[in-house]
Order: sequence, then C-alpha cells, then structure tokens
Amino acid sequence: MLSVHKYPLALGALLTVGICLLAPNVLADSVTERGERFERIVDSDGQRYALIGSGVFRYMIWTAYAGAYYQLEGETEPQPLSNVPRRLELAYFHDIEAADFAEATEKTLKASLTLYEFNQIEEGLERLNQGYRDVTPGDRYLLSWDGEALQLALNGDVVFEDESVEFASALFGIWLGERPLSDDFRNALLGQR
Repeated sequence: MLSVHKYPLALGALLTVGICLLAPNVLADSVTERGERFERIVDSDGQRYALIGSGVFRYMIWTAYAGAYYQLEGETEPQPLSNVPRRLELAYFHDIEAADFAEATEKTLKASLTLYEFNQIEEGLERLNQGYRDVTPGDRYLLSWDGEALQLALNGDVVFEDESVEFASALFGIWLGERPLSDDFRNALLGQR
C-alpha cells in the first residue's frame, strides 16, 4: 500500500496539475468573445446578475457583434422570456446607423409576433425606435429588465425606458426567442454550445 507521506512531491504535482486545469474555468472573472470582455458577475442597482452564456453574432459574411446574456444570480435555468431580471449586452464591431436598428427591430418583431402581440407593443416600439443612436466599433448596447422596468442603454447612457414585461420579452426574443436572429447565437447566449 502506498503512503501519501512517502510521495509528497508526487501528490503536490498532481494537485498543482488539477488546479491548473480547473483554474481557467473556475477562477476567471470574465469571458472574452473576439476581444470583447464580459464580466461573469455584474452588480447593478442593488441586483446581482450571473453570466448564462456569451457568443458572437455573424450576419452573412460579417462578424457583427459579441454578446453576453445574464440573469439574476441564483436563476441558473435560462428564462429569457419571463419576468426574471435579466440583461443582454452587445458589443459592436462595425458602424450601424440608428435608422438601421429601428428598421431591423420592427421587421424582426413583425416576423416573430402575432398581429395581436405586435399591436400590443407598437407604441413602445415607436418610442424605442426614436431612442436608438448610431454605433461605432467598440460601442455597447445593454438591454435590461430589472423585474419592474425595461431599459436600453448605449455605453451606459439610458436611451429608452418602459414598464411592459411583454415588450421586454418581445425584445429579448429577438435574440433568445423561438425564432431568433440566429440559432447558434441564441444557443451560445443560453450556455448551450
């Protein structure tokens, strides 16, 4: 029978290798997607959010943006279309005009919602479309629902607010719903890759 006391160096080496293999996943405080860094834990307005997943959205031949999806800490099962507090952060790699955001948002929502559902959120959508701003590489939009209010912020500046959980779910559904812009991106954001 081997004694641990006779082999302290071997035991130490095995422990060191084990810790090194686990450390990148366990100890990292952020993830990086194509050079864009996303924290694993975010504190905001008295709430703590944990990263569910991250990835890169590709459109045709372009790598458009990197993104990260968060939910209230402790809510580990992805619930992007619920009342659970959640955040979606998108970091852009190309210039995009505000008018293009407005057009794409309206087109996507019309395609993914019933006519009744779309009519219910149309007023909020009109206000959202007026709030959009142009982005340049490195800019970040943050879509968040804190359980009571929906916000869209560009680089930390709030450009839109609303109190409709239905509208929040419709917007999160663009990336995380049953018919998202990209199945691969949705799966990455939901931690399913």
